[in-house]
Amino acid sequence: MFDSFDVSSSGMTAQRLRMDIIADNIANVNTTRNAEGETYRRKVPVFQEKDTSSFKKLLKARLGQDSSAEGVEVVSIAEDQSPFKIIYNPSHPDADEEGYVEMPNIDISSEMVDMISASRSYEANITALNTAKNMALKALEIGRG
Repeated sequence: MFDSFDVSSSGMTAQRLRMDIIADNIANVNTTRNAEGETYRRKVPVFQEKDTSSFKKLLKARLGQDSSAEGVEVVSIAEDQSPFKIIYNPSHPDADEEGYVEMPNIDISSEMVDMISASRSYEANITALNTAKNMALKALEIGRG
């Protein structure tokens, strides 16, 4: 029963981080130079299933209580290696000799789609958590008589 709480909470944590990264990308859509003097690159979270070789998992398998779901975790935050957008703006302080400026490789519309997807995934995890919570409460009512 409590495994479903863990799975839902790990999903909510992962989706919240995903939304934070998307917000960071949107905030830096016009950043042509970071602290190192480089153009900002779009960041993308990399998810994977939680460790399936943990002691808890092995013990459950040994006891015949196989739990196939363990949740999700963020492995890393990768940088999107797609090319930068090049615009002509000779008055920009970061323009090259020909007047072209490298802009971040961020597409606002795809970021918005990703944010809606993350929001829906977060809501789905909340729904699953509430359903598991209601099931636990109903199970407690059985014993009241």
